[in-house]
Amino acid sequence: MELMRAARLHIPSRTLTVEEVPVPAPGPGQVLVKVEAAGVCLSDVHLIDGTLTPAHLPGDTVTLGHEVAGIIVERGPNVTDWPAGRRVVLQAGEVRDGRVLTRGVDYDGGWAAYALASVDTLVTLPDSIPFEQGAIIPDAVSTPWGAITTTADIRAGQAVGVWGIGGLGVHAVQLLRTIGAYPIVAVDPAPAARRRALDFGADLALDPADPSLVDRILATTGGRGLEAAFDLAGVAAVREQALSVLGPKGRLVLAGLTDQPLTVTDGTRFSYLQHQILGHYGSAEDAVAQLIALAGGGRLDFSRSITDVLLLSDAAKAVERLRSKQGDPIRLILRP
Repeated sequence: MELMRAARLHIPSRTLTVEEVPVPAPGPGQVLVKVEAAGVCLSDVHLIDGTLTPAHLPGDTVTLGHEVAGIIVERGPNVTDWPAGRRVVLQAGEVRDGRVLTRGVDYDGGWAAYALASVDTLVTLPDSIPFEQGAIIPDAVSTPWGAITTTADIRAGQAVGVWGIGGLGVHAVQLLRTIGAYPIVAVDPAPAARRRALDFGADLALDPADPSLVDRILATTGGRGLEAAFDLAGVAAVREQALSVLGPKGRLVLAGLTDQPLTVTDGTRFSYLQHQILGHYGSAEDAVAQLIALAGGGRLDFSRSITDVLLLSDAAKAVERLRSKQGDPIRLILRP
């Protein structure tokens, strides 16, 4: 039996260990992918610290990693159109039996030497895009893309705010700039994150503790307020603040995950201004292919998003760096 190394999380104890496990064999409709790059996401940190818990994991241990790129090395029965040697990105999840399951959460992911993938979760990665950049497109880029283009339906010229300029937020700013949103207001307590937001295309970057935040947003938007706000931090206080600067019929999109209650302090104002609160998770099936096409065509560049590449054996170190924001990482990559 051939063995491989994998970073496995034991859910009851929240213990992460890199251990030897059997290389999985692809079944019907599956391929085996040699992992070349796997992203480290704040959701992985939250799985480890207990903030998030898998909803559909059949056992008590899972190989983490939902941002994965690699090379097909073996095809399962009846797979004919995905040849060995093809470079691919794996979708971050799939629908099984009517349920949305997330790779590296509800079933084994890509913090390993090899990963299984259903053929309907594969997207070809052109040679022009490095594996490290391709790996982060599912989730780090596709989640804000879906929130912006589908859930919020942002149009050119609309005023938007982004709360939380981490791995999702910085890409939200970049994508909003690409589609012509204006002005783009970024909000984050970290000075480095605010500088990064401006580098990636924000028109204004504010500290949420700034007492003049509301006035500055109103001034920037000509007094009308924001047409949409994105919570990419998953923090209750963010949601209250974002609601306070929405204009008439403004919408708040919740893409950051939290187990804390959602409250609306001023219900009368909320109803009078016809505000909306929209939940968002993941992205449509065609989002990753769209983003790969845009990157391959030179419309998007994710080279600045890769802060560092670490070995799989350093998975715990990568998690701690992201948790503590050491070096202000956008995305850390694990390579087996």
